[in-house]
Amino acid sequence: MSRPTRRTILTAAAATALSLGLPTTPAEAAESAAELPKLIPAPASLKSLPGKDFQLTARSSIAVLPAYGQPLAAAEMLAGVLRQSTGFALPVNRPSSGPKIVLTLGGPASLGQEGYELTATAHAVLIRARTAEGLFRGITTLRQLLPAKVEASSHQPGPWAVPSVRIADHPRFGWRGAMLDVSRHFFPVAAVKRYLDLISLYKINVLHLHLADDQGWRIVVDSWPRLATYGGSTQVGGGAGGYYTKRDYQDLVAYAAARFITIVPEIDSPGHTNAALASYAELNCDGVAPPLYTGTDVGFSSLCVAKPLTYKFLDDVVREIAEITPGAFYHLGGDEAHSTPHDDYVTFVDKLQPIVKAHGKRVIGWDEIGAASLLPGSYAQHWDPATGNQPGTEKARNAVAKGAKLVMSPASRAYLDMKYNKQTPLGLSWAGYVEVKDSYDWDPATIVSGLQESDIAGVEAPLWSETLVKIADIEFMAFPRLPGIAELGWSPAASHGWDAYKLRLAAQAPRWSVLGVNYYRSTQVPWPS
Repeated sequence: MSRPTRRTILTAAAATALSLGLPTTPAEAAESAAELPKLIPAPASLKSLPGKDFQLTARSSIAVLPAYGQPLAAAEMLAGVLRQSTGFALPVNRPSSGPKIVLTLGGPASLGQEGYELTATAHAVLIRARTAEGLFRGITTLRQLLPAKVEASSHQPGPWAVPSVRIADHPRFGWRGAMLDVSRHFFPVAAVKRYLDLISLYKINVLHLHLADDQGWRIVVDSWPRLATYGGSTQVGGGAGGYYTKRDYQDLVAYAAARFITIVPEIDSPGHTNAALASYAELNCDGVAPPLYTGTDVGFSSLCVAKPLTYKFLDDVVREIAEITPGAFYHLGGDEAHSTPHDDYVTFVDKLQPIVKAHGKRVIGWDEIGAASLLPGSYAQHWDPATGNQPGTEKARNAVAKGAKLVMSPASRAYLDMKYNKQTPLGLSWAGYVEVKDSYDWDPATIVSGLQESDIAGVEAPLWSETLVKIADIEFMAFPRLPGIAELGWSPAASHGWDAYKLRLAAQAPRWSVLGVNYYRSTQVPWPS
């Protein structure tokens, strides 16, 4: 037997350490990353297997057990992607003599709701999970194991190889979100669906839609129709604005659900409410409607906390949105209510929470809501750019002290609308410049001192749209940063490391090119030429 070389020993050690979620040196991590498939998010366990790669061929098929419901729908979705690029028939649950992709429900309890096992050999790819959601997460990994051209919408030449690997994977956090602001600028259904398709590739499971703000109200409420028809009639800088009908919204909810993404609607209040106040004069304390607003200032508007009509209005809004939202949460906003006196703010949050609960939803709000008493099961979203013991983080600790779990979205790390650098043509910079490494190189459990990992529900990457007007703008600001936020939410903390990650990130570029993603080519990442 030949003696193993130092390179072989190092590579094996790094691969084993990574597969167990253990830290490695930067050199070992980078070397291992060069040998193993370059996946984002990094799986909890990834091991290369001996033997030939799996080859998808014209004789291949997809088998799914059980052959009904969500597992079958996930299999058909996979077949639809693969058929476009390979040109293969890829029958689902029909006998074939070629190498198979097999999806099956089962596996150990440790996989949980979203975990999966994937084993690829020369004969088959087997994805096993306890739920259809877990199968879908495994399918997203399989897509990354295939050549990038598998994402093409037209036939491409093969071969279509999947490396021989064994993966056992499950998420670190249950909430892995992306937020899209459709209030400052309105984005039509097709644009939101495009974003859903892209974020689903990285195991994002929440799309938080910011549906109402000073500049526009974007969802029909039948009992208050002028909210959409008048309050939704403009946007930042002027223009037609727009809004979603209830059918539009339900279409988005269903499209997201097919990708195992839950839509969380946000109606920001008591501030950020000029569109509502302009639509109905009686919602104002003085009974006078302000004009519609197309600027970008914040903190100047407030619902009238003392008026009983305010809570009749909110009850109608929450009821109608809850009726078409199957997810568990309703986001009440609560940020930057500078025009609402503190005592009024606390009164408002205390009165709105029971309304949300009465309509079957749990409360989530920006972490200012920690100033009030919070109902059990509430979440608070930390957004301030400050870290450690700085004053901006006290809101997060207050919310935890009130019993809330935190969704971590620190602006100086996770806000996708922050400029990459001063030359970036889009975005803002009030929280600083956020390059790709900045957005990845932090830990959701430790960025705010005094918290435990059990206090953290997950992570979310907000994308505010003051400067964004089309889907290409969304893509430019989200990619390549959003995959890093997704990895922070999914992968074991000990597997995080910039040196290895930037190589895996660079390997995504050919896939984005095939998909037509308008991504930012950061100089921090060694993109392929």
